[in-house]
Amino acid sequence: MGGSFQHTAVLPQAVIELLDPRPGGIYVDATLGGGSHATLLLERAGPGATLLGIDADPAALAAAGERLATLAPSKPPQRIVLAHGNFRGLAALAGEAGIAQADGILFDLGVSSHQLDTPERGFSFNVDAPLDMRLDPAQGPGAADLLNSLPEQELADIFYRYGEERASRRIARWIVERRQKQPFSSTAELASLVSRALGGQRGRIHPATRTFQALRIAVNGELDSLAAVLPQAVELLAPGGRLAVISFHSLEDRIVKHFIRGEARLRALTKKPLEADEAEVAANPRARSAKLRVAERV
Repeated sequence: MGGSFQHTAVLPQAVIELLDPRPGGIYVDATLGGGSHATLLLERAGPGATLLGIDADPAALAAAGERLATLAPSKPPQRIVLAHGNFRGLAALAGEAGIAQADGILFDLGVSSHQLDTPERGFSFNVDAPLDMRLDPAQGPGAADLLNSLPEQELADIFYRYGEERASRRIARWIVERRQKQPFSSTAELASLVSRALGGQRGRIHPATRTFQALRIAVNGELDSLAAVLPQAVELLAPGGRLAVISFHSLEDRIVKHFIRGEARLRALTKKPLEADEAEVAANPRARSAKLRVAERV
């Protein structure tokens, strides 16, 4: 499993420099993924550090566990706790791990390269696959369930709010007309319908990009989870502890920006979000839209 779960850490140097992990420190990677950032955190933190790694995807946890097990032992030894769950349960998961305060908390939002590139997960329109999109395959309804059951207006609202899709009403109308004849079941069916509704390929991105993004966010409750977890993160941070959030679209970044500005217990360490440079984008194109904001609890 460890070798099959591929995900390249985004903005790794900036994340580690700003979180500034130290020996004996307690850190939370609330979106563990394949363990890329967590590995760097523990390597920098050194002896006696504690890491709580959280992920909703069992495949990610298994891969990260294998990867983190390869770290060289230190004296005193590091403590690594892996927890399966949505990061919106941060406070409870930290409590179960015996962590009352943390010196650093990291959120790397969105989906991993592995999830996007695994066809059966249904995140991508590039390969025909079951229309699922759940980060945790065992939890809640999948994308096809929402498409085949939600009222037209609710679908339009999802596409407009989460995908900033201007043609949201037209796409929703086409979806409802199509599902009356045959329910949706695959990514290719949805991608084809959206392309036809929008008049085919336009611009450098696929016509279905915004619709797929919006549906994924709705399926996993991503924005609601982000809004719910940020106050928990502040409560968990020790004085001087740092919060780092990597977002991948404007809706996420807006939530993070407004929260940091409105939270009196936080001092922003990044006046503007940090972005990947040309070299990193060339090596990892998915870093192109990444934005990193970091704040310190005062």
